[in-house]
Parts: sequence; structure tokens; C-alpha cells
Amino acid sequence: MSRIVYRHTLPTRCVVGTVGEPGERVFFLQVSSPSGLNCIVLEKSQVQALVERLNMLIRELRRNKLAATDFLNAPGIRDDGALEYPITEDFRAGVIAISYEQGNQRIDLQIQASADESFDELIEDGEEEAGEDVPDLLLISLTIAQVRGFCERAQNIVSAGRTPCPFCGIPLNPDGHLCPRANGYRR
Repeated sequence: MSRIVYRHTLPTRCVVGTVGEPGERVFFLQVSSPSGLNCIVLEKSQVQALVERLNMLIRELRRNKLAATDFLNAPGIRDDGALEYPITEDFRAGVIAISYEQGNQRIDLQIQASADESFDELIEDGEEEAGEDVPDLLLISLTIAQVRGFCERAQNIVSAGRTPCPFCGIPLNPDGHLCPRANGYRR
């Protein structure tokens, strides 16, 4: 089976959303552009790491004066709308790469589908060898304002989950949990 590469150069929407109750939520990254709509599944930890790295990249762009001040000072383009239905999973995210194109002042995300251990590094578009079954790839090119809005929404969605236990920090289920700091007593 050959690799499918989904490209979104000028996305009209790039958001993180969830389906399900806290503690059982599934995180989706949904991106739409004139070339179509794609939806991939992410782990909560991947969303948190992606937001952290994108915010760090924007700080570094400002610190090293790699991006134009107009782009860095533009307010985030925030999209608080619901995910578009029906939600059809294209793949589960595996390796994620972030890069910055100084020429067009865009931040690029490359998200490769989860696969076995033989694909633990990103295989860029065009690098795959003939006959090799390479995981699918999602390419997204965003403005700094779009990234800032993406991060704000994603951070709010991640923090809207279960509240942490005041004793051990483990997320509380609606019916409580067995707290290790309370010697296994239910909190």
C-alpha cells in the first residue's frame, strides 16, 4: 500500500477537539483547507507536548528576531467552534515534526501516522523507498497567528479534563479514585 500525503498549505481551520467524557476523551486534530478535511487522533500527552513546543518556537522566533514583528504581534486567530461532523479518523498520530519557514513566515507541522518500531523517525515526503510500506503523512502550513490561536484552544481543551486529586495529583474520576497518598483509601 502506498503512502498517502495530506497537504494543507492554506488551512481555513486547524483545531484540537475531543469526543467523550473526561477520563474517556479521544483527542482529534481537525484541519480543513480548499484541498479537503482531515481528522487525526492524538494522545492527550501529544497535544500537551505540541502546544509546549509551538509556544517555545514562537518565543525563540521573537528572541532571535527570525520573524517579522508584524507577524509576531498579530493576535491569535482563535476558533472555538465544534469539530465538523462526521468525524472520520484518517490515522493515529505517531511522529510529529515542527519547522519554521522564514521566507514565508509560516510554521509547518508534519504528522506521521503511528506505525511499528521500524518507523520511529519522520520520513519526509519523497524520502520513501520503492516497495516500502511507509506511514501516511499530514502536512500543515500555518501562520504564527493561527498557531497562537491553535495553542490557546488546545490548552483550554486539555485543562478541561478531570481535576487532579489534591493529595496525589492523579486525575479524579467522578466516583473518586484509590489514592496512593491515603494508603489506598478512596478519595
